[in-house]
Formats: sequence, C-alpha cells, structure tokens
Amino acid sequence: MKHLALKGFLLFAITALPAAALAKSDLTIATDAPPKSMNPHAYSSDANLSYMSNFFDGLLQRKEGKLVPALATGWERLDERTWKFDLRKGVKFHNGNDFTAADVAFTFTRMKDPKYSKLLNIANSIDTIETPDDYTVIFTTKKPVPWFAETMHQNFIVDKESSADRDDGDYNTRPIGTGAYIFDEWVKGSYVRMKANGSYWEGAPKYTTVDILPITEESTRFAALAGKRVDIVNGVPLTLYDKITTMPHVELISQPARRVIYMDITNREGTPFEDIRVRQAIAHAINEEEIIDKVMRGQATLAHQVPDKPTVGFDPSLKRLGYDPQKAKELLTDAGYGDGFAITIAGPNDRYVNDEKIIEAVAKYLAKIGLDVTVDAKPKSIFFDEISEYKHNFYLIGWFDGSFDFGRSAEKLLHSPDPDKGMGIYNGGAYSNPEIDKMIIDSASILDREERRKALQEINRKAVEDVAWIPLHYQQDIFAVVKGKGIKYNPRADRWIVVKEIQ
Repeated sequence: MKHLALKGFLLFAITALPAAALAKSDLTIATDAPPKSMNPHAYSSDANLSYMSNFFDGLLQRKEGKLVPALATGWERLDERTWKFDLRKGVKFHNGNDFTAADVAFTFTRMKDPKYSKLLNIANSIDTIETPDDYTVIFTTKKPVPWFAETMHQNFIVDKESSADRDDGDYNTRPIGTGAYIFDEWVKGSYVRMKANGSYWEGAPKYTTVDILPITEESTRFAALAGKRVDIVNGVPLTLYDKITTMPHVELISQPARRVIYMDITNREGTPFEDIRVRQAIAHAINEEEIIDKVMRGQATLAHQVPDKPTVGFDPSLKRLGYDPQKAKELLTDAGYGDGFAITIAGPNDRYVNDEKIIEAVAKYLAKIGLDVTVDAKPKSIFFDEISEYKHNFYLIGWFDGSFDFGRSAEKLLHSPDPDKGMGIYNGGAYSNPEIDKMIIDSASILDREERRKALQEINRKAVEDVAWIPLHYQQDIFAVVKGKGIKYNPRADRWIVVKEIQ
C-alpha cells in the first residue's frame, strides 16, 4: 500500500512539473529559485546571478574560486584608487556587435542608476572611467577599494548599442550578452531555455540546448529527480536527503557551502552585552555540535570564524569558544548577571536551512544558563528591514562574500555603523569597536596582497577575541546528478549553475 501511495504521489508531482520538464533538451537542470529578471544588474542575489552567468561575461571570472581572465585578459592595480583592465579582442555580443571598452564604460555607468541596478555599492565607488582606446579601461575609485577586481566576475557587461535605447520591458526579459549561451525563451515560473553560443570566445560549450527549471516546491523537485525528468538538481532539500540516498540512479554530491550561519551580537552601552563576559557566556552556552547533529542532520560544518577558507583573511588557527555551560554561568555571575536577564533572539524563519529550528535550539541553551529567552522568528521580508533599522541586539543571520575578501565583509558587517560612508550597513546589532574600525580603514590602503592578507587575518582574530559575533556553522550544499548519462558536474562553491563548466 505504501509503495502504491508513493507511486501516486510521484505521478501527481510529475504532472505538476513545467511543460519544459517533459520536452527534449540536451541537459535539464532543476534549481530551487527562479530568476527575477534578465537584466544582469537588477538583483544581487546568487540565484539571479547564476542564470545571468550563462548569458553574460564579466571582465573576470572565477574557476574553482580563483579569479581568472574573461572579457579582460589582464588587470593591474596602479595605485590605491586606480585599476587598469586590458580587454579581450575579437569578442562579439549575441547580436553580432563587437565588444569594446565603450561597452564596459556604459555598463558601469548604467549600474549607478537605481532604475536598472541593485549593484550600486561597487558602481558608486567609481569616480571616473577612462577608455584611452577600444581595448583599455581605467577605473579610478573615490576611495581605496582593494577588492574592486574581486567583484568583476559578477558585474556582467552589456552591449551599449542595443541597450541604450531598448524598451525597459525588453531589456529586463531578453538578455544580450557575450556568454557561452544565447537566450532562447523564458516562461516565468516554468523554465529558462538557452542554446549554445557556437562562436563563444572560450569555445562552444558541450550541451547545445539546455533547460533550467526553477522548481521551488521541494516535493516536486524530488519527484522530478525520482522520475528522471531532470539530469541535475541544484539544491537538494535536506528534509528529503535520506530518501534520495536510496535512489540507485542518483549520485549525491555534498560539500561545505561558503555561507556561514552566525549569531550577531551587540555591545551597545547600557545593555548586558556591553560586557565581554556576557558575550563570552552566550558563546559558551551554545552546543553547536549538537545543532549540527540534530537540527542539521549532520549536513553542516562547524564554523570557528565568519570568513570561509577561500576568503582572503581566513585564519586556520582560530578556534571558537567551546560548549561549556558551567563556564557560561560563572561568566554571567562575574559580570553581575548571576540571576540572568531577559534576552530576545531574532531571525528569519524562511531564509536559511532550518533557520527557525536553529534559533529555537539556541534559545533552549540560553535558558539552561538562566536567561529569560524570547524567540522572535519572522519572515525574511520583515526581519531584514528590522536589521537595517538596528532593532535587534542578538539575532541569527547568514553571510558569504562574493568578492572572496574579508575586508569587504568587515566594512559591511563589523565596522561601526556609518551609512554616509557605506560602513557597517549590515551591522544590524550596531557592534562598535574603534580599534577594529581603524584596522579596517588602514587595511584598505595596503597594495601588497600578502601584507593585506595578514592585516585582514588580524582583523578577523580581533573580532573573534572580542566576540563581535558567534559563528555557528557553514551550510552544506547538496546536489544530485542522474547516473548513466556521462555528466561530469563539479558544483561551484557559490552554487552558480555555469553550464559551460558542465562536461
């Protein structure tokens, strides 16, 4: 009876799949999020950038996490504020137009316009753009931006000639880039179809026709995999992991994600958190190993710091404060809070894997050391607005830095809030340490990469020592590939689906 019920469920779910799932293509990929626009600058989310990476190129690209040439063949930091890029010759947009420096200047100028772009931070950091010839671009930034080049894999270049006067509706739904794939069709909520660019500057990709299906419902994504309607699933739901391991036709790939989940904590004057002993006590109270085992079902990696291994500034010597509830109680007593105090734990309930369950687990641990705990988990649409208004002292959040540079993370997450200077804009707890602020500012002017790495590691160490945050774990990315089709898929750390990389 159970077998028949499962068959019925799969049949129902398969019939609910988009029509494209039943159509023939060389490669069909299911993912857990749809694109919101085909304008490559309209959204900074990884989901949208993932789609765009197939239609567009940046000046640079990342392969196995390393920054390598793309539309630029070379780049150089001339001084604190000046960057020079040498452009690739002979590249054409999908409409046949030649790629030149004029397209680069147009792209970054348009990125400053909030009508077209959400990538305002990097665009507005640019003071001037010079194009001394068709294949050279020189950027001068308003202040030192040492990770400027590190973002060039996700600032996709558009064609000036066809974009300048295009209807906004067309511009937002029909991408024209230089990428390995040419846009064919987008049926919102159903599929994105693309075809290989046979004239691509890196050579034609393996798969001629590709469908990407945004299947947000976990059970439907599971059914598509069970019914062999898709070849790759990007975003295997943790709740169905055990079931999928029993499928003989599926290979599961599990790897640590770049995203860290951590508790942000304030040190505001007049709050208990002002005392470092209280922050230390809270860190000692949390049994993160148990959270990984029971809440995350083993699908997470213990975090000792916020930056991940590929990020400049990661320090392998750092160790988190270990689980020690007795030590936590002693620290609270020493700080004058032996009888505890009221604490609210905020966070989203629909953004990260098992986010609300993690919050509830942390609440349980803090209650055990005598704190009066209130859980305030809510939809991300509400929560993130509250973070931007500095409403919470202690909350769960996730982060990974697309620039692979902890200096950028520190400016946004760690520096004292100073919106006018673009500092601390995601420091929702308003943590403030003047010594760390100075270290962050000073590091931005260091040109030597090794010296800069050491400076960022020192900032990282100081943040851990001062309990500026409490790292929990790095999420686990889980992918599924159907066996027997000769597909060689090495998932990227950023979870982008760059189809040209699939063999």
